[in-house]
Amino acid sequence: MPYVNIKITREGATPAQKAELISGVTDLLVRVLDKNPATTFVVIDEVAMEDWGIGGLPVAEYRQALGRRT
Repeated sequence: MPYVNIKITREGATPAQKAELISGVTDLLVRVLDKNPATTFVVIDEVAMEDWGIGGLPVAEYRQALGRRT
């Protein structure tokens, strides 16, 4: 019974995008590990930007240092 937890920053992922992630991860587990999709759980957590850090910086500051938005 696989359980996959995907964490993304809260930046407006659409329900369709989330459904595609769930389907894709489930398909990957079926294909690679021969898991039963009926007992495969995929959970998507959206995390506020200020609650996510990379390299010792909040993600917004990290991205700014790299000169990019996403």
